[in-house]
Amino acid sequence: MPDILHRVGIKASVGDVFKAVALRDGLAGWWTTDTRGDGKVGSVIQFRFEPRGFFDMKVIESDPGRRVLWEVVDGPAEWIGTKVSFDLHTDGEWTIVLFTHAGWKEPIEFMHHCGTKWAIFLMSLKSLVETGIGKPYPDDVKIDNWN
Repeated sequence: MPDILHRVGIKASVGDVFKAVALRDGLAGWWTTDTRGDGKVGSVIQFRFEPRGFFDMKVIESDPGRRVLWEVVDGPAEWIGTKVSFDLHTDGEWTIVLFTHAGWKEPIEFMHHCGTKWAIFLMSLKSLVETGIGKPYPDDVKIDNWN
């Protein structure tokens, strides 16, 4: 199965990066302003991109300063059952984010789109943590008619 993989260095503490990828307020600051849920293991976080669509992620793992793992439980058919993870470690002054969106059944055109959008949103994450200002949906960079 093909996966989307990205590596991003963020000049901030691992704790600050973890809050941004694990908690509702952080997620709303870089991915979509319409984020619902608390990020606790076993709960579902809802991400809304109205009028385009939505993603519901079950929190499988949330290990402070180390890892966040979600399973997609609702949204586009191609995403259902895939897993999204943020693995964190430090390298000097930097926190390194190893991002994976794993378990795609095949590398369809929508997967290519999502890979580009994940990169854009990861740059929004970097900006949020480093400067306090992200570019979450609906203010993100638009790349095509899918958004």
